[in-house]
Amino acid sequence: MAEAPTPMLPVQGALIALLRGDTALKALADAVYDYLPETVPYPFIVVGEATETADNSHDRYGRQTVVTLHVWSRYRGYAQVLRIGARINALLDHQPLTIPGLDHIVTRYEFSQTLTDPEPPGDIRRLVLRYRIVTEQPPA
Repeated sequence: MAEAPTPMLPVQGALIALLRGDTALKALADAVYDYLPETVPYPFIVVGEATETADNSHDRYGRQTVVTLHVWSRYRGYAQVLRIGARINALLDHQPLTIPGLDHIVTRYEFSQTLTDPEPPGDIRRLVLRYRIVTEQPPA
């Protein structure tokens, strides 16, 4: 059995495609990025950091990919990032995800945290969301 290449890239691509393709999310956030240009309008979403660990079974290679999403806003208070986060959670938590070349087992919500940018004027709000995505190499 030949080991599959790292799922991080196809997982990231699947997440971006899903988030960018949802019209309800588009109505809430301007865009979804994996690379943030110099100036972008708020609110927006960034597909951020990821870690990957082996989750092999007896006869298949598996991975757990933990992905962090960041929702950024200049809205006064956290209501806007929390509404966007709720939509992201509805799209991802225990929902099917099409990942080219891999079998998707489950996506689980792990946590969220609200943050305020401490730099003056302190008007930027952020929601950090983390998801664990379990995949397996398809049988040969």
